[in-house]
Amino acid sequence: MQPRHTRPECDERCTQVTGFLRIFSVAIAAAAVTACETPAVNRTATAPLATVERVDLDRYLGRWYEIARYDHSFERGCQGVTATYSKNADGSIKVLNACRKGALDGPLDTAEGTAKPQNAENSKLSVTFFWPFAGDYWVIGLADDYSWALVGEPSGRYLWILARTPQIDPTLRADLIAKLQAKGYNTNALIWVQQS
Repeated sequence: MQPRHTRPECDERCTQVTGFLRIFSVAIAAAAVTACETPAVNRTATAPLATVERVDLDRYLGRWYEIARYDHSFERGCQGVTATYSKNADGSIKVLNACRKGALDGPLDTAEGTAKPQNAENSKLSVTFFWPFAGDYWVIGLADDYSWALVGEPSGRYLWILARTPQIDPTLRADLIAKLQAKGYNTNALIWVQQS
């Protein structure tokens, strides 16, 4: 058996490439863990999560102000949050989320996605911002005049209070908190969003 001969410059180059690949792999793994951060469950599931009977998507379109939300990585530090819904040519819903990072005068951050109804009543939608990942968007409370909406999903990790105006009055706020508590939500975990 003949001894294997290697060139010193190849050994050095191979070591550098291996080191780079190791660092790159660790960086990718760290980014994946951060992106997949799982929020806390803030709902006691005494019963399956019920949605509203029906959502008229044409009435639901337009701008909504985020009044409150549960903490999660993709909105962390956001203030002045809005969600604007419009209809796409194929019947799906265009979602445009916007927020100011850090403060109301902070830099504008936007995300564009697509929502598709998942039931005939249009109360359960699937929203995609980054294909192939989709999230549940269930309308679990809705004013008769579409002036406010409560949006959640079955796991109890995500929750939003939305309104057509940047502020809601204290009586309505107390009423919405009571509605969420009746559905098993921990309302102490809500982050109240600064809008002005």
